[in-house]
Amino acid sequence: MELVQQVSEISAYLAVDDAIDHEHPLVREVAARLRSESTDAYSYAEAAFCFVRDTVVHSVDSGDMRVAWRASDVLDTRNGICHAKAHALAALLRAEGIPAALCYQGLANDDGDPGVLHGLIALRLPGRARWDRQDPRGNRPGVDARFSLDGERLAWPVRPEFDEVDYPMLYAAPHPEVLRALRTADDRSELWRLLPTEL
Repeated sequence: MELVQQVSEISAYLAVDDAIDHEHPLVREVAARLRSESTDAYSYAEAAFCFVRDTVVHSVDSGDMRVAWRASDVLDTRNGICHAKAHALAALLRAEGIPAALCYQGLANDDGDPGVLHGLIALRLPGRARWDRQDPRGNRPGVDARFSLDGERLAWPVRPEFDEVDYPMLYAAPHPEVLRALRTADDRSELWRLLPTEL
C-alpha cells in the first residue's frame, strides 16, 4: 500500500495542535528523558514507541473508563485507547523533530458487531525516503506489535476476507470525527457509541 500525505509540506507533520501538544512540559520532560538514553533519531523513535506501547495502558485492557485524548493527558494518566496512544507517540516524536502522521485501519469485530476504526501512526526518520507505520496500541495475548522499519509489525494486519482496510491517508492532525468523539465522550462506554467505524 502506498501511503499518501494529506498535506504536502512535511512541516505539517511537526506541528503542535490541541491533541498533539508536544510543547507541553510533561511531553518535553518525557522526550528529554528518552533522548538522554538514545544515540540517534532511530533509537529515540524506538524508545518512544516502546514507552507508549508498554507504559501507557490501553484502557480496554485495564478496564479504565476515563477518556484521555490530549497527548499530555495520556502521558499523565498513562491511559488511553489506540487513538489517544497514537497522539502521545506522535507528540513524543514531533518533540524531537521527527515527522509523525496519524493513520487508521478499518477492522472487523469478531463478535459480529459493527467494525472499529483503529488508530496508529507513521513516522519519517532522517535518511529514509518513506513513511513507516507503527502501532503503539499495547500488547496482550494474541497481539504482538513491535517497532520495525523492515516490514510492519502492527497489532492487527488487515484481513481482506473480512473487508478490513488500511486507509492510506497520512493525517497531519487527528481525523475530525475521531477527535470530536474523544473530546465529547464522558466515559469509554459513550466513546464507543460516538467513534466512527470507518472513514
